[in-house]
Amino acid sequence: LLWAWAAISFAFAIILGGGFSGLGQDFTLRLILACLTVGIAFIFHELAHKFVAQKYGYWSEFRRFDSGLVLAVLMSFVGFIIAMPGAVMISGVVDKERNGKISIAGPLANLILALVFFLLGIAFNIFGLTGPFLGLMISYGIAINAWLALFNMIPFYPLDGSKVISWSFPAWLSVVLIALFILFIF
Repeated sequence: LLWAWAAISFAFAIILGGGFSGLGQDFTLRLILACLTVGIAFIFHELAHKFVAQKYGYWSEFRRFDSGLVLAVLMSFVGFIIAMPGAVMISGVVDKERNGKISIAGPLANLILALVFFLLGIAFNIFGLTGPFLGLMISYGIAINAWLALFNMIPFYPLDGSKVISWSFPAWLSVVLIALFILFIF
């Protein structure tokens, strides 16, 4: 999980720097920013799947996809990313309802993180803790988490949305609408 966090953060730090030139000036600052936003979004998303699966008594673990991580890093140099860092694998027979609930846990974690970043922004503002880095961290934290929730709700296998929509269209639609609302407001 930590290896995938590092690779995803590295790839997004390159993207934030404009692609191929992304290893230049301020790379360390962009890497820290990516770790605190994309990295945390990824970690919480995957852990939410794992913890809900374990709540139902299933064995679960994150398995990274090394080829997906390499692809993400390579693609970042040309200015875009399709990240396939890995997934939580679950062992056992999972019915449609539980599979839907396990699958929706990751996007819900991202929506909660978007709210946390928003509240941090308010708190930082109230206490006068402003600056370019904090502003970027807050805005990226909100946007990245909303995008991650929305992307994962695309109803095509193996994305979470395919399992959620087959369990509950209203739950699927709620997450999609909340993520869209966040993206259009911020």
